[in-house]
Amino acid sequence: MWHKGRFCAFDLETTGIDVEADRVVTAAAYGLGGGEPVEPHEWMVDPGVEIPAEATAVHGISTEEAQTKGEPAPGAVDHIADVLAGYARSGGTIVGHNLSYDLTLLDRELRRYALQPLVDRLGETPLHVIDTRVLDTHADQFRKRPSKTQGPRQLITLAQVYELPWDDEAAHGCAYDAVVAARVAYRIGTLAHTPREEWPERIRDVRRPRYADFRDVTVSELHAAQIEWHADQAAGLERHFRKSNADAAVDRAWPLRPWGES
Repeated sequence: MWHKGRFCAFDLETTGIDVEADRVVTAAAYGLGGGEPVEPHEWMVDPGVEIPAEATAVHGISTEEAQTKGEPAPGAVDHIADVLAGYARSGGTIVGHNLSYDLTLLDRELRRYALQPLVDRLGETPLHVIDTRVLDTHADQFRKRPSKTQGPRQLITLAQVYELPWDDEAAHGCAYDAVVAARVAYRIGTLAHTPREEWPERIRDVRRPRYADFRDVTVSELHAAQIEWHADQAAGLERHFRKSNADAAVDRAWPLRPWGES
């Protein structure tokens, strides 16, 4: 079963939200599951630019700290890509939350320093990705916001839905977020392979749940399905945004925005 295999839980904290222009500040890639020991990989990176105060408020890393403690960006992003490629080549699955952001930003960092892109490091090995935002949106498409300040697809919301502990102080640290996302993926996979009558009440009460779509599929099949599901989800979000902004556009590419299409 796909959720019982080896995961590489991946997350970045960055200088902002523009995948084409912003930079890596911290990164985590944790090898988890599959009957093997936990393998933690973490980086602090000197991005070579000022870290905006808004970004520091999220992840807690200032420009001064990154310059003092961080690795130079070219070597760090090269190492990050090598670690991810190593897990992929050994049959591991890259797991995280909203991974099209992280993988695209990493791709642009590699290209910025004329380094080999992640997909080119894999040879004939396919990149398999599990994105908890895509899976959760497909499984429970009608979930409402828990509050005015908390969205239905935030990682904290998924932790609450799938009954995982949440630490506000540790959250937005890339290692913490990566591991929580991997645990969410495992819970989703477990639900998919559990008879509906044995689901927790909060899941049985979901309007038209689609967890069964994740049952008895290979990682390759699940990856391919997420490409379609993400495109449909993006199209729906775009229609919603266009109610107030006729020019709104939501990118449909997953798990990586193609280079040169920005």
